[in-house]
Amino acid sequence: MNISEFIDRQEFFEESLFKIFIVVLFGIIISCINSLLVYTFFKNPVFAQEPRYILYMQLIINDIITLSVSVILFLFVYVLPNMNVAICCVFIFIGSNVYRNAPLNLAGMAIERFVAICYPLHHARICTVQNTKILIGIIWLVGAMPGVLDLLVILALHPLSFFTTSRTCFHQNVFNLEFNIISHAVFNIGYMCLVWLLLFYTYFKVLFSAKAAASEPAQAQKARRTILLHGVQLLLCTLSLFTSVLDGALTSLFPYYRSEIYFCTFIVTSILPRLLSPLIYGMRDQKFKNYMKSSLMCGIDKRAIAPSD
Repeated sequence: MNISEFIDRQEFFEESLFKIFIVVLFGIIISCINSLLVYTFFKNPVFAQEPRYILYMQLIINDIITLSVSVILFLFVYVLPNMNVAICCVFIFIGSNVYRNAPLNLAGMAIERFVAICYPLHHARICTVQNTKILIGIIWLVGAMPGVLDLLVILALHPLSFFTTSRTCFHQNVFNLEFNIISHAVFNIGYMCLVWLLLFYTYFKVLFSAKAAASEPAQAQKARRTILLHGVQLLLCTLSLFTSVLDGALTSLFPYYRSEIYFCTFIVTSILPRLLSPLIYGMRDQKFKNYMKSSLMCGIDKRAIAPSD
């Protein structure tokens, strides 16, 4: 091995180590924040009686799963580049399911705020805890449909020996049939168009309702801001579902920075969006913030007074 090859390998090792450190660090920090929100929710039963908090917690739990799968698959790219296809299919199925759940959940949360502001007299009847749980079940079912279809297609068209081979674990490398590629694009575009339409509709209905009604303008304004933040989340969700297209466009413009582009788009579309959910409710919602502080203080007090062995 000559000096230049040694330097290249050392630089690659240092770059890989830096990327792994950044991803794991972000993953741990965001997971700790989200875990605190989950702890606050389940420690205080009052939130389990309000549909918007139930939907919010569904989004947080979904984000925790999404972040875990994303970090694990990122680590496998460097630690275990070639993964067994059967195991990879499980990771991809879970990952694609939770990725699709996020925009659907945002749509559900926007509709709940829309009903609360525009039809306040019907809110208690429409947005019940039971209906919210049914909606969450529908979200998981609809989110899983494309993944189930992909699995059925490769089971039907690939021999069983395909699942014993090893490949780099990403969607296009495993679900590489033409049908899989087309259906993946169609489902993603359909999901996003539907959710964007719902988000625009609910935002402008809340906006016009706030202008028409003089009562509770502050609540309507807060609802508009929340829906706008959902829009930011949805924009990042849209980018995450089309990361491969974004990567292809950027690498064609900057071919010498392929590795850096892949890493940056991964951080922006797969890691940082998981941080927005805690900010929307955990930091902005005064009620949730107060209970979270109370839960933290109780936990600290209990540890302080616990007898030592």
